[in-house]
Amino acid sequence: QVRLVESGGGLVQPGESLRLSCAASGIIFSNNIVGWYRQAPGKERELVALIRMTQSTNYADSVKGRFTISRDNAKNTVYLQMNSLKPEDTAVYYCNVKSPYNSYNYWGQGTQVTVSS
Repeated sequence: QVRLVESGGGLVQPGESLRLSCAASGIIFSNNIVGWYRQAPGKERELVALIRMTQSTNYADSVKGRFTISRDNAKNTVYLQMNSLKPEDTAVYYCNVKSPYNSYNYWGQGTQVTVSS
């Protein structure tokens, strides 16, 4: 049974930081592609950041330079460090795990991030 558990969301003021965590059971993060997505009310789900098996990363232009995705293989956990948060970062953030050559595609339950003064 694959399970992804996200945590770390909350309410912060603009300019502050949060670190999101995605802990996995039943799947090995380092053998897959892991991404953080977000969805704001009335908006399409968008990719925020991803990390590959090689640890190479990609970021959406809107978060580049502010967000960092990382993986702790010993803990089988992926993080999203979010700095200099803006109100437009407000969304539900989801962890996703997939393989480009297998059929599985798993999602976490999401964690709410609200950036407001």
